[in-house]
Amino acid sequence: MTRIGFWAVLALGLSLATAGAQTPAAHGQTEGMDMGQGASQPKTVDAGAGMDMSHCGGMGHCMGAAQGKALPAGTMRVTFGAKSADWTPSALAPLPHKTVTVHNTHTNADETYSGVPLFDLLVKLGVSAKPMGKDMAFYLVAVGSDGYKAVFSVAEVNPNVHDAAVIVADSEGGKPLAADGPLKLVATRETRPARWVRNLTGIKVLAAQ
Repeated sequence: MTRIGFWAVLALGLSLATAGAQTPAAHGQTEGMDMGQGASQPKTVDAGAGMDMSHCGGMGHCMGAAQGKALPAGTMRVTFGAKSADWTPSALAPLPHKTVTVHNTHTNADETYSGVPLFDLLVKLGVSAKPMGKDMAFYLVAVGSDGYKAVFSVAEVNPNVHDAAVIVADSEGGKPLAADGPLKLVATRETRPARWVRNLTGIKVLAAQ
């Protein structure tokens, strides 16, 4: 073998040895990756991460609420844990109604409303009629279509605990609600109507932590 041929063979051998040594490092770049998902598969993320799930009846309920469609106009959704019910004036019509006369300091006039006691709707979803112990930690958030919110303890709307009336009104003065409707939360024994919620779209019962 000539001197030039010897050095060429030696250089080729070193090149092959170096390439072989780099192969494990290249393979190591895939360690820790889930290769069961192809490049076209989206990354799976835990949708519940960072969410306060304490008020949910389970992940399925919270996911359903997040992905659910917007409520139809004139509909109110009542939610307690994993249970919810949608109500419209026509659905409330056959239920027992209560009539209250309250003074509205905004209009400086007495107003008469008729509607279904809110607590009757909560009991249908499993809220205890005679709360004890941990039941006293429940509260509710009432929401209007404009985003206005008001908070009551559940005990405040329970006639077995409190003698004020809180109703989901569907009429005023014997007529369907106009601008404030079709549903409106009205409470008696309030010095001003700050917690009345017009265009009521939601009632959610939660537990104080």
